[in-house]
Amino acid sequence: MKKTMILGVFALFLLGSCVSKKQYTDLEAKQKQTQDLLNTATVKLNSCLADKASAEARAKGLEDRIADLKKSNDNLITSNESLTMLTSKGASNVEKTLESLKEKDLRISRLQDAVSKKDSVMLALVTSLKKEVGIDDPDIQVNVEKGVVFISIADKVLFQSGSYNVSARAKEILGKVATVVKAKPTFECMVEAHTDPVPYNKPPLIDNWDLSVKRATSVVRVLEDLGVAPKQLIAAGRGEFQPLVDNNTAENRAKNRRTRIIVLPKIDEFYDMIDKEMKNLAEDGK
Repeated sequence: MKKTMILGVFALFLLGSCVSKKQYTDLEAKQKQTQDLLNTATVKLNSCLADKASAEARAKGLEDRIADLKKSNDNLITSNESLTMLTSKGASNVEKTLESLKEKDLRISRLQDAVSKKDSVMLALVTSLKKEVGIDDPDIQVNVEKGVVFISIADKVLFQSGSYNVSARAKEILGKVATVVKAKPTFECMVEAHTDPVPYNKPPLIDNWDLSVKRATSVVRVLEDLGVAPKQLIAAGRGEFQPLVDNNTAENRAKNRRTRIIVLPKIDEFYDMIDKEMKNLAEDGK
């Protein structure tokens, strides 16, 4: 700067000594004009520099924003991929659940079919027995209790008092029962004899247990003689321990003296299947 001032003074000195006053004035005006242009250019340069700095700052801000947006976009893509995986997994789980429900529905249907089949068999059996044995005799009843067919025959029809010998009339009734049972070779026939509580002691029998068992075996032997396969027959004596009514009158004791012939299909065949399906359902539900 100092050097410039020296040169300026030297130039003025030369001008003053070499040019006229008018020329000097013109040169001075041109110098002032040049200085003004320089000042204006300097101002514009500083403004441009400021604008550049501001633009660079904005550009840096935009770059940072672009970087943030790119990062957010990457995160969204990752989240979307994760969500897609979760959605696919969820859809797969729903599909598996629906398939499991379908299998359970199928098992339940099979259970219902098994129960319906058993009920249908029992209904057909009751109809057949009632048709063969007859339903008009008050001393003979055919019904279903807890899914089992019962033929209940009054004691006076089968035996004389205190006896275990089967009467002629009873053999006629038992013949009709035998006809139905023989037509169902996969069925079982259990003869269940009951007594009243009046003490019994006629050797070789010593009590009502003996009497009930002997009466059951007597009926079983008649059914066997009528052609029923022995493997289908079961004899059971119940004594006086399962009365229908209180033994407080002679009429009630007569009701309790009875023989029940229980005719039932091979329930195991049905219930084994039901048990198996129930176990499968329980295992699937774990």
